[in-house]
Amino acid sequence: MNSTPYLAPAKLNLFLHITSRRADGYHNLQTIFQFLDYCDVLYFNTRPDGRLSCQNTAENLPAEQDIVLRAARLLKQSSGTPLGADIFVMKKIPMGGGLGGGSSDAATTLLALNQRWQLELPSATLAKIGLSLGADVPVFVHGHAAWAEGVGESLTPIDDLEEPWYFVIHPGCHVSTAEIFSAPDLTRDAFSITIGDFIAGHGKNVCEPVVRRRYPQVGQALDWLNQYRPARLTGTGACIFAAFESEAAAHTVFAQLPGEWRGFVAAGKNLSPALSLFTNA
Repeated sequence: MNSTPYLAPAKLNLFLHITSRRADGYHNLQTIFQFLDYCDVLYFNTRPDGRLSCQNTAENLPAEQDIVLRAARLLKQSSGTPLGADIFVMKKIPMGGGLGGGSSDAATTLLALNQRWQLELPSATLAKIGLSLGADVPVFVHGHAAWAEGVGESLTPIDDLEEPWYFVIHPGCHVSTAEIFSAPDLTRDAFSITIGDFIAGHGKNVCEPVVRRRYPQVGQALDWLNQYRPARLTGTGACIFAAFESEAAAHTVFAQLPGEWRGFVAAGKNLSPALSLFTNA
């Protein structure tokens, strides 16, 4: 497919507190999203006949679960455009790892097709469409590291977070977000904190003990990485991460990674790597 490559970056949840359970069954939370310069790559060819298609290098992804195709259909329906698109997704971000790959792919699809179809919809409109696909999609649409509350959709941009190098480990299991959020032993009354509290060193991921109990591989990876740097789960898992002051320091630990796990080193970014191709973000 000969077209411009569009990036869809991974994200980390630097902490995650669940402060209450809502009447609709969802959870109120607090978290900070920061991007990584580790990305899926998407390609788009505009079609005049209105048809939509998507090819994805991810294995065992049923078409009805393809969030990229769902995002394209929603944008087409919402805008009324007669145009269509062929989409190709080169997956790099591991699925089920808490890195937001699917949400990021959906956001980049909304941004790219908004541009290629010349819809000129503002980011706020795209974020609203994206929220119906997943709570993490709006932060990828806006493309700024953010303090998030509500179900993750209430975003306050943060520009002054440190941008360390991160070593991320995927311990080889797929963690179900629905399973973790429905777990009876999940802490749902964590204390609220402020951005200042986080900067001062407060905040944790309340999902981590639950994931540890259900997925021993995650606990083993956390214990291993904690030997070198304080390690933390991102989102509901399965990926874990630790911050380093330099790329070389992160790669020194990466070189010792046990063979049964996968990992990568990436820089933290307060501005999404996807933004370079969009003028309306």
